[in-house]
Amino acid sequence: MKKLIIAVAAVLAVFCLSGCGGSRETRVLNVYNWGEYISDGSEDSFDTIAEFEKWYEQEYGEDIQVNYDTFASNEDMYAKLSTGAVSYDVIIPSDYMIARMAKEDLLLPLDFDNIPNYKNIDENFHGLYYDPEDKYSVPYAYGIVGIIYNANEVDSADATGWDLMWNEKYAGRILQFNNSRDAFGTAAYKLNKSVNSADHADWDAEYDELMTQRPLLYGMVMDEIFNLMESGEAAIGAYYAGDYFTMLDAEAEDVDLRFYYPDPTNYYIDAMCIPKCCADKELAEIFINYMLDHDAAIANAEYTWYASPNKIVYTDPEYVETMGEDAMSVLYPPMDDFAALYNEYAYRNLDQDTLDYINTLWENVKIN
Repeated sequence: MKKLIIAVAAVLAVFCLSGCGGSRETRVLNVYNWGEYISDGSEDSFDTIAEFEKWYEQEYGEDIQVNYDTFASNEDMYAKLSTGAVSYDVIIPSDYMIARMAKEDLLLPLDFDNIPNYKNIDENFHGLYYDPEDKYSVPYAYGIVGIIYNANEVDSADATGWDLMWNEKYAGRILQFNNSRDAFGTAAYKLNKSVNSADHADWDAEYDELMTQRPLLYGMVMDEIFNLMESGEAAIGAYYAGDYFTMLDAEAEDVDLRFYYPDPTNYYIDAMCIPKCCADKELAEIFINYMLDHDAAIANAEYTWYASPNKIVYTDPEYVETMGEDAMSVLYPPMDDFAALYNEYAYRNLDQDTLDYINTLWENVKIN
């Protein structure tokens, strides 16, 4: 009798698991990305996360939940992941941080059988220094750092080179990056020094530049730059080319934002990776593959205004028309020139001694 009761209970349990809609297991994907860096459904845009969840359920017949978090800098992202206190399945760091994390065994090699859309990535983005064997990353976006300024406050004659960010005429109206690599980068480019130097004397010189600039700043920011520049609360700031067009689209009536590339400047690539703490690698690769598909890739490029290494995007006539000739000329420089400039001016992975030294200097900059 006891065996019969157990058997009946087992049958009922199987029936409930297969027939009760709320009992189906849900797969979970944790994504960690920059802020303002994915089409999110706002203003009737393509909602990448919601569309992926819908597509996955239709394709695989499984429930899925994507948890999406954002970080403000590569260093913040690295600090979280390197402690082992958090778990993410997909991250989108910048090139130099990818090189560092790969060297420190913090990334998992990708199974490209699960990422067939990798064929859409332009050949110019294969085999670059941060991932020479294309083992750990899939390029997501790339671009160039420039200077944004409000022409209603800033004399166009002053808008040349990096000197504008040190111009005393605009004291209290200038924004600086709130992370060590980019902030020191502005000083290094201003001084025509290598951003990848191992010589402490170079970093000392850049530290002196940042300390000279410190009293002139409105503040040190990352994503806060959008509101500050769009509203006219600040007048000058270095940021990424794609973000300029986002700010331009939202500028206040009394603000006239302009943009230029100082020479030299930073060339960068952000790429999708799977950290070693990943809990569902196959699902992470499916998500990366989805991000390279036509609708998602174009929607994300349009939303972020960043240049895409995906051939599907920049060869699409509707995308080119939507972006406009001026934006395309800024965002997509000639590929031969981009590769050469990238190799010369992109951030590289620094040795630990140099990183420790920079961090010490940076703490002094922040405190003062």
